[in-house]
Amino acid sequence: MKKKSLWVICIITILLSTGVFVWETYFDSFDATVTRNDYGDGKKTEEYEVTVGGKTQNITLEVSEREYKGEEITQLFRKVEKELDKVILGENTSLDRVEQNLNLVTKLPDYPVEIQWELSCYNILNIEGTILTEELDKQGTLVELRGTIFYKEEKMVYVRNVMVYPKTRKGFEKLFYDIEQELKKVEKNTRGKEKFQLPKTIAGKSIKWGMEKEPHWQYVLLIGFGTVAFFVYKEREQKREKERKKREELLREYPSLISNFAMLLSAGTTVKQAWEKMAQNGEEQRLVYEEMKIASREMQSGISEAEAYERFGKRCGVTPYIKFGTMLSQNLRKGSKGLSGILRVEAIQSFENRKSAARRLAEETSTRLLIPMVGMLVVVLVMIMVPAFLTMKL
Repeated sequence: MKKKSLWVICIITILLSTGVFVWETYFDSFDATVTRNDYGDGKKTEEYEVTVGGKTQNITLEVSEREYKGEEITQLFRKVEKELDKVILGENTSLDRVEQNLNLVTKLPDYPVEIQWELSCYNILNIEGTILTEELDKQGTLVELRGTIFYKEEKMVYVRNVMVYPKTRKGFEKLFYDIEQELKKVEKNTRGKEKFQLPKTIAGKSIKWGMEKEPHWQYVLLIGFGTVAFFVYKEREQKREKERKKREELLREYPSLISNFAMLLSAGTTVKQAWEKMAQNGEEQRLVYEEMKIASREMQSGISEAEAYERFGKRCGVTPYIKFGTMLSQNLRKGSKGLSGILRVEAIQSFENRKSAARRLAEETSTRLLIPMVGMLVVVLVMIMVPAFLTMKL
């Protein structure tokens, strides 16, 4: 950006900031009106800057929420009363027939009131509206609810009568409830006996009894799948370990392979003759010579020499061997002149790489040994320091 543009931006910035300062200082008048939070929204805090006689000071004002006054309180209580008629029902449809727990709340979300409850019968309901017993009169039990609604210093009494009935049960729910009640009767009537028999029929239904057992099939399933996962993992790890060892062995053999191959080419043999000689004289237990023998058999079976070398490199799966196979294949097409020199340079480089890898492996090994050494040091320090501290305390 040019200097002229930068100066223009600076001037515009100064003018704008000056204009804003003048507006805020002399023209932006403050409306000294405070707005309260609405009913039930709680109080808020406002920060003001007061200037008197040339002196300025910050003042904090706590503003309470808007409060109901006079007739507004009466209207508030009426709204709360209507809301309570809906809320306390819970899952019931009418206060004339209560079979489920009531919802005797102490607060309503949209109203700034608190409610305290009193009951005419505490052995049927508690002050939260929970039905305490199932042994209820089928004709219903009358309970008076008395809630005192508080707003500031004002209060209103809210009274409702409810009829509490036993819960209506149908189908299997009723059947199992009857079974449970019959069992309680049998248990109560046989408390003088050491043992008692569970009934075989209840309410005309034949019953098969059994102890509740923890299912074990999922543990068998888990163990089975866990075993399969373990063997799959183990097989993959063995495969990885086998591939790692193969790679390490091939990399170890590579420098000597290249060096011997270059020596044979320098002695006047062709690429194929050198290959055949090394494949026949190589040790059988070494992977690289096994792969070379496979390549020899491929050439004897009719596969071209160049393709056999490339396939050798791919089977080895290691970059230097892929490069070696490609090098032999290309030199067959272009002529093998200078190949021995290239291979000697490659052999020197591979020996250097092998030494670097050996040094790196030694460094990693020494690093791993630090962990048990540090652990042993900690153990020794503990063995020395603990008796010393114990002696000092004694």
